[in-house]
Amino acid sequence: MDKFINEFREDIQEFRNMTEKFYAKELSVKDYKGFSGGFGSYAQKGGEASMLRLRMPAGVMTKQMLKFIADSIDKYNIKKAHFTTCQTVQFHDLNKEAVCEIMESAIDVGIITRGGGGDFPRNVMCSPLSGMEEGEYFDVTPYAKAVSRFLLGFIKTVKMPRKLKVGFSNSPSNITHATFRDLGFAANCSGKFDVYIAGGLGNNPRMGVKAAENIEPMDVLYYVKAMIETFVENGNYENRGKARTRYMQETLGEEGLKEIYISKVEKLKVSEELKLDIENSDNNKSGNGTTADDVRVIRQKQDGLYAVVYHPIGGMPAVSKFKEIYNVIADMPDAECRISPDESLYIVNLTGDEAKRVLSVTDDGAANIFETSVSCVGSVVCQIGLRDSQGLLNSIVEKVKQYNFADGVLPQIHISGCTSSCGTHQIGKLGFHGGVKRVNDVVEPAFTFHVNGSDAEGNERFGEQWGMMLQREIPDFFVALGKAVSEDNTTFNDWYENNPERLRDIADKYLY
Repeated sequence: MDKFINEFREDIQEFRNMTEKFYAKELSVKDYKGFSGGFGSYAQKGGEASMLRLRMPAGVMTKQMLKFIADSIDKYNIKKAHFTTCQTVQFHDLNKEAVCEIMESAIDVGIITRGGGGDFPRNVMCSPLSGMEEGEYFDVTPYAKAVSRFLLGFIKTVKMPRKLKVGFSNSPSNITHATFRDLGFAANCSGKFDVYIAGGLGNNPRMGVKAAENIEPMDVLYYVKAMIETFVENGNYENRGKARTRYMQETLGEEGLKEIYISKVEKLKVSEELKLDIENSDNNKSGNGTTADDVRVIRQKQDGLYAVVYHPIGGMPAVSKFKEIYNVIADMPDAECRISPDESLYIVNLTGDEAKRVLSVTDDGAANIFETSVSCVGSVVCQIGLRDSQGLLNSIVEKVKQYNFADGVLPQIHISGCTSSCGTHQIGKLGFHGGVKRVNDVVEPAFTFHVNGSDAEGNERFGEQWGMMLQREIPDFFVALGKAVSEDNTTFNDWYENNPERLRDIADKYLY
């Protein structure tokens, strides 16, 4: 691990040099993007500012990491931060000095941005309450962290066709999409993993191929390395549009892909020693007799301990919130933060009285299920974004607030600014991805409407595309929907399940 960190530190000087050239207009946006992405940084739209992706392996943000983020916000006067669907924290609107200095100093607290973008293994994802969740199969966090460390060794040694996303799930809720990632490890009731390969969202989405069942958790690294070898040998280096692992399902066929992959696993088991020796990670903290009861409080499986969920609208917290949360939990033993793939933040390992203090400092977040909706950062800052997904979400939230709909009348929705699915629009009960629509010879901002997606294991499906809605009309659509569901005195999920045709009747008035 120290070897990788030292190498990454040395690489930062090259990043500084290239960043200087880019801001001096000596390097094109395209060329800079091809270089900077490998460091977890991209120029924002317009090329006058940078973003930086702070990877949080397994979504875990320790108190030390949280303090670093809060201190960096103060030091560099950062105004915008985002919780991403890949369980990272993104800083936005950074100048060239800030992006370089934060990248370098982050290493001291265990935050490595290297490989945060580009054609590299990305942040390894993990169910955010793993190790604490009542009813989970087992704690998968230690394995996600081990894989994250292991993948650092491939950043400078292997050239892959495109990025590789790895996820671990601890239960059928499958919030990390382990069954349709490039590589996913889904825990099961036997205390082992089922392995899925070559899945993914975005253009031409694919469910993963179940390549192995009931593998021993200690063997996960064999399956990780085998996936990298399979991808390198069979991925498309000629056409970036078809360079993701899911396209190997087309070129090799599901059975052919599975056969090649498992063959590599078996060879590695003979030729290399990659077994993990994971120490027991049981939480030794216990409750103190105090309790907490709130819609945002989750009872952990540890007796007397709680987690508090905080969801800033669109995953965009006020940057002051990082310091506020740190100041509250700094002296709470074993408290830490977990970023969720739905852009929520869980503050975990709290006694009842500690949970109440955290509730108080996070009371500016989502007030109902609908306000926990997911959105990518959008076209205001993203180079490839087509539409302002954050702006759309905020306009919908503000519009429907006027009607005081009961919680659950409108569902959590997912919005992406383009087809890349950074807002995971394809698995939302209702989802949108950005585009344009010509209406009466006028080109207008619009979003394609997706219906009835699901990421639950055993019930996975991508939403159906029903057509396009004009961006300016989408808030009115949700008002109409909310009124219809409210009239039946029910929730959206029950309303849609019992009368799916009624959603079509309402949507048809807004679809083009």
